[in-house]
Amino acid sequence: MNREEIFNRTALLTGRATLEKFSGTRIIIFGMGGVGSWAAETLVRSGFTQLTIVDADTVAASNINRQLPATTSTVGQVKVDAMKRRLLDINPDARIDAIHDFYNKDTQGAYDLAAYDVVIDAIDSLADKALLILNATEAAAEAARDGRTLRFYSSMGAALKTDPSRIGVAEFWKVKGCPLAAALRRRFKKSGIFPARKFKCVYSDELVRNHPDAQTMTDSSGAMSFNKVATNGAFMHITAIFGITLASLAIREIMKG
Repeated sequence: MNREEIFNRTALLTGRATLEKFSGTRIIIFGMGGVGSWAAETLVRSGFTQLTIVDADTVAASNINRQLPATTSTVGQVKVDAMKRRLLDINPDARIDAIHDFYNKDTQGAYDLAAYDVVIDAIDSLADKALLILNATEAAAEAARDGRTLRFYSSMGAALKTDPSRIGVAEFWKVKGCPLAAALRRRFKKSGIFPARKFKCVYSDELVRNHPDAQTMTDSSGAMSFNKVATNGAFMHITAIFGITLASLAIREIMKG
């Protein structure tokens, strides 16, 4: 198999020039869970070959219901390593930089966001997500001043959803019905520090509750909670669509030029 054969169906929609543009686009994705992992696979299957994937977690049994790298055989493995192997199995010519780390106030200096063309936020932690939003939008603003384009997309809350028809895309300040977006806006307003540019989010205005019969189960695999306030139920048919939609934003905007 060669690259032309693998991406024939993509090239029929994009043309060869745009497919080459995909290959030259540098993308970093923060979070390889139920959202970010699907974004990464969508991009690699679409012809993108330069991906940096960042996540500090290992695969847990409780991830298997929705996360791409999670299977019974990968439980306990580093998520970004399992994901890298899968992505390279799809396209051995891809350049996947797997970083097993958090993105937070202590590590932010290790990431030169301005070196990328696309930054995708699929982080769960409220504080770390807010930090990435501020830093990524500032990098995008600086790129614009230099005549460059840095695209930034963010996932809002994908848990406690069941209806994929209610998943949509909106500019951050126009997202309605999402508790995570509301919490982020309150955080920015309280601090007086706001994103430097507008940016698109994938979100859903649906909100269901964890089932009252559900019992809290202990996860013995060592997975981390990333400072989550609570553990909520989630379906793959929701988280995957969130991730695929994030990838589609990059695909469609790069196709437009």
